[in-house]
Amino acid sequence: MREMIAKCRLEVEGIYNKFDASHDLDHIDRVMKNAEKILATEPGADELVVRLAVLLHDVEDAKYKEMHEATKIELLEKIGATQQITDNVISAIESVSFSGGNAKNITSIEGAIVRDADRLDAIGAVGIARAFAFGGARGRKLYDQQEEARKDMSVSEYRKKETATVTHFHEKLLLLKELMVTREGTRLAKERHDFMENFLHQLRKEID
Repeated sequence: MREMIAKCRLEVEGIYNKFDASHDLDHIDRVMKNAEKILATEPGADELVVRLAVLLHDVEDAKYKEMHEATKIELLEKIGATQQITDNVISAIESVSFSGGNAKNITSIEGAIVRDADRLDAIGAVGIARAFAFGGARGRKLYDQQEEARKDMSVSEYRKKETATVTHFHEKLLLLKELMVTREGTRLAKERHDFMENFLHQLRKEID
């Protein structure tokens, strides 16, 4: 298992090093740590599938489509994953994306762990830093007091309009706590969510 994971990490390093700081290799490492915490409370989960899914979950991400050199399946084949492992990893990854609240249904505990681990990195202090890093890389405004958060969006609607970063908190980040699936993910999300609420409260005080 360790050899396959090490091979996979080497393969994805070159991909993620091209991404901005919101989705770079440090993000992958933090998601892995989150996944390890959840794995410790979910003994029935397949650790290899979880770890490979974490390493590959942002490969082929539509936000960085021009930077991809290989597909997830190609990378899994390259590191010697069996067809069963490949199928399980791809299935776990497919449930990760938020896409305006239109995420696919979770079909495995491995998918639940990877989704929660990734979403934990989208909230709290790190989540705030990542949101502004992504917004800055895209040239988005910090905030727009006239802009209203959108609701009930389709996937295309969610991706189409580039809103101010603070609006993104209301369209996605503040919703994630209630969307956690695992018990440990839910527990860890509470403190991070509260930190974001306090940050936004202070921000409103400073800009009003």
